Amino acid sequence: MQDDVQGGSAGEPQLADYSLEQLSDIVVTSVSRQQGRLSSAPASLYVISGAEIARSGATTVPEALRLAPNLQVAFTGAQEYAVSARGFSSPLANKLLVLVDGRSVYSPLYSGVFWEAQDVVMADIERIEVISGPGGTIWGTNAVNGVINIITRSAADTQGGLAVVHAGNRYAGATVRYGKRLANGAFVRVYGKRDEAGAAADDSGGHGGGVGRRQAGFRLDWEGAGRTLSVHGDMHAGALRASSEARTSFSGANLGARFDADLAGDAQLRLQVYVDQGEREQRGAGRYQLDTFDVEAQYGWRVGERHALTWGGGYRHARDRFDNGPVLQFVPAQRRLRWANLFAQDEISLAPALRATAGLRLEHNDYTGTEVLPSLRLAWDTAPGAMLWAAASRTVRAPARIDRDMLLLNPVYGTGEGGMRYLVAGGPDMQSETARVLELGYRAQPTTALSYAATLFYSDYARLRTLELQAGGAVFRNLGHGRARGLELWGSLQAARGWRLSAGAVWQDIGTGAAASSTDASARTGQATNDPRSYWTLRSSHDLGPGLVADLLLRRVAHLPQPAVPGYHELDARIAWQARPGVELALAGRNLLHARHPEFGAAGLRQLAERSVFASASLRF
Repeated sequence: MQDDVQGGSAGEPQLADYSLEQLSDIVVTSVSRQQGRLSSAPASLYVISGAEIARSGATTVPEALRLAPNLQVAFTGAQEYAVSARGFSSPLANKLLVLVDGRSVYSPLYSGVFWEAQDVVMADIERIEVISGPGGTIWGTNAVNGVINIITRSAADTQGGLAVVHAGNRYAGATVRYGKRLANGAFVRVYGKRDEAGAAADDSGGHGGGVGRRQAGFRLDWEGAGRTLSVHGDMHAGALRASSEARTSFSGANLGARFDADLAGDAQLRLQVYVDQGEREQRGAGRYQLDTFDVEAQYGWRVGERHALTWGGGYRHARDRFDNGPVLQFVPAQRRLRWANLFAQDEISLAPALRATAGLRLEHNDYTGTEVLPSLRLAWDTAPGAMLWAAASRTVRAPARIDRDMLLLNPVYGTGEGGMRYLVAGGPDMQSETARVLELGYRAQPTTALSYAATLFYSDYARLRTLELQAGGAVFRNLGHGRARGLELWGSLQAARGWRLSAGAVWQDIGTGAAASSTDASARTGQATNDPRSYWTLRSSHDLGPGLVADLLLRRVAHLPQPAVPGYHELDARIAWQARPGVELALAGRNLLHARHPEFGAAGLRQLAERSVFASASLRF
């Protein structure tokens, strides 16, 4: 039944019928890189299962991420989103690391994610592990405020055919996937998909433009004699459009492989390698190309009865090229960047109910040299089904190309004499932003019908990026500081057979400042953080009868201060009918409480989230 809990292929997942014990036994890997139970993970970790994604009707990754109560997800236009954890939200958010099957999808151009360029077949997602809080010791720089780890299902679990179509007033798309077993015992699947999103309305009454995207790929999995091999690849192309013309076009391809082996002495070895190529061209700005090669190795084993050691290292090489436009330029236009790391972590059993996890990562980059990323976690099983944990960590965000090498010219003065010759320039002395984080959490399942988790956090930020005014323009420097503190809380209640309620809330207080010598212009240029003091969700998953399910998601986001965005309530809903085995028909609605509303951006410039309704049909064969 676990396959169905995580989005199995045997018809519609009946998530609301599974016990909380089964859900808490979901295997997770993002906290320690080793398999462990969600219920014993000493971190602020929420798992979005494949079943939850299927029942929500999410057609994109950011829509699925709205199911995580510890994430801020704001619509900014077309399929563009601002996604962050524990503050510092922005369309250019740069403190959240995102992985797809171990492949980092953050851009070294600005340390963030181009969300409109990220896609997977939603039915192939096994789970999404969302950590709010630092993950630098395990995953490296840029995992400052959180880690999103998207894990897709083995080809062995996606056999046969799947066809899905959806269409509505703003969105339309189709996906075809087929999997089979090969003669050598390996399993393979191939897929193709296409999605279209209509133009979003803006504050002025016009429309900002839509997006079209197409993607195809494959995955092969082989297992035998304690060894597994997975090979996967994807290619995609798409465009963000202004009216009927391409405003921004993007494309890319990747190919990766992972090998896992169980060795003698209860040891495990993992090797992973991937290559990634991407291209992005924005009208009037320039064209960016990036080629990446990444390889890493990990070895874990038990030493006696008290120690579980994991260590490894990796190397990444990126080669990029920016064809400079008339306003946005990079100097140099071409650059090779290298990252190398070594990490080690030891989980120590101090007593039958008490364990400690100590880790250290050394990561070297071309801009700032070697960064030191330590962490210490303690976990105490206070009672059966209950755990108290605490953590202390240091993490960093290393400079990106935009921080060091960008030059945004003043269109009035250009590079001539007099006035501001440039609007923004990268700072040649930009260093890494740092964060020291303290966390205290509690996770419990007091009854078979109730489970919950709570986390208190405090983050102290130093060397935050500021935009300093000087002769000729403004330059990035590290004169900022900040702190974030808050409470994350979520839980699940089995209200009745076939009916589950889930709720989550975050209260946060985030403040930033600058040194007395600073002339920071960030607030006027959109570099400052803009976060709600609170946000919450309430979700209902209800099996109404044989083959009929209904899901509701109510969310509330408090107002944003600067640029000002009013707070709002919003409701998503979906009802699905299993017409016969392998055939499902569904009707879904997004943003049902308002015809349109803003979620991020300055008045007069922002695009609005709109009410949308769409129907979908899926066929398994």
